[in-house]
Amino acid sequence: MLETIWFALWGILWAVYFVLDGFDFGIGTLAPFIAKDENDKRAVYNSMGPYWDGNEVWLITAGGVTFAAFPKTYAVMFSSLYSALLLILFCLIFRGVAMEYRFKFSSAKWRKFWDTLLWIGTFGPGLLFGVAFANLFRGILIDKAGVCHGTLFSLLNPYGLMGGILFTLIFTVHGALWIAVKSGGDFGQRAGKLAGKLWFALAAVAVIFLAATFVSTHLYDNYLKSPFLFVIPLAAVGALISIFLFARQAQWLKAWFSSAVFIFTVTLFGVVGMYPNLLISSLDPAFSLTAFNSSSSPLTLKIMLGVALVFVPIVIAYQIWAYRFFGIADGAPEFRPPADAKAVKTA
Repeated sequence: MLETIWFALWGILWAVYFVLDGFDFGIGTLAPFIAKDENDKRAVYNSMGPYWDGNEVWLITAGGVTFAAFPKTYAVMFSSLYSALLLILFCLIFRGVAMEYRFKFSSAKWRKFWDTLLWIGTFGPGLLFGVAFANLFRGILIDKAGVCHGTLFSLLNPYGLMGGILFTLIFTVHGALWIAVKSGGDFGQRAGKLAGKLWFALAAVAVIFLAATFVSTHLYDNYLKSPFLFVIPLAAVGALISIFLFARQAQWLKAWFSSAVFIFTVTLFGVVGMYPNLLISSLDPAFSLTAFNSSSSPLTLKIMLGVALVFVPIVIAYQIWAYRFFGIADGAPEFRPPADAKAVKTA
């Protein structure tokens, strides 16, 4: 029972992380294509500024839960996907440094350099997380001893790349809608219209990915055994349609919340399909790591559950406060980059 509870929490934490940091990934990915001038670029950084570092807390939490609740899975996962995870780490570092240093000087070359790093630091994680999770769904080349016989390039298989493309499109739509919610004006309207156009590509790739998932994975097995679970993918479909309908009416906040529900349910679709597997072996299903053969002791899981019941609500309360404080309502306080008065170099 405890193993199942922690498996569910593991999946929920990843889903929450993708919902929250997903719009950061999408905004940064779209920035070079949608920001026409310096005011637009400032709006890009303003829309991420108060949130990006807080959103990363959920990534640390998801990794921490993997380490504490399923230590064997953590060990095998971080060794098997080491190259991909290291690239994600570097990208996240690039994003954080770009957010802090971009406005230190007013040199055009300086800012262009950090804008480029911001794009790498947001496009990279979105793509690589998609590749990584698609391979988790499909299975990776791990043997009985937990040794991975694949490389980074073996992860870049057609199904893995399709997952990367899907995640990238999900995040770009999510980010464009967030810009529309936060920025307003011409820039916000352009971002909202772009989200509407990207929706068609997202819908097409999502259908193709679902079909490929049926062929390449066993995710549907749990759903066929327990048909009531189909409520999860049906909710995802409903949320995807809602994005389109609300975007057409320029109801950007409702469209963004629909996008958040879509991301959450899509992630849960994969996690529920994997249960009880955490790492599926493509060499032999018997070598797979599950919530039961890789978990910590029952006492550890009980203590952790008590800690989680106390501290997770505190983190959620703080995050709600932060989003309300830097809210979307008119007149709400807004993050602004350092003024050019502090710049010591001019282009």
